[in-house]
Amino acid sequence: MDIKATIESLIGKITGDGDLKAKFEKDPLGTVKGVIGDNIPEETLNQVVDGVQAKLKIDDAGDILGKVKGIFGK
Repeated sequence: MDIKATIESLIGKITGDGDLKAKFEKDPLGTVKGVIGDNIPEETLNQVVDGVQAKLKIDDAGDILGKVKGIFGK
């Protein structure tokens, strides 16, 4: 399994679906299992969850930074 590709795929699905994003925020592991299946080793699932959470935090931080820059006109 290509973990990086799986994370990128999940990011696209989660950010494109508000309900899925809310579900992921409440139950990350369960959501990932529901999307990619649970026949993957637990350690790999945890790595995917960690990667998705990290990427979402980076994207959120970038959005906030963009808004702050917008406030100051830069």
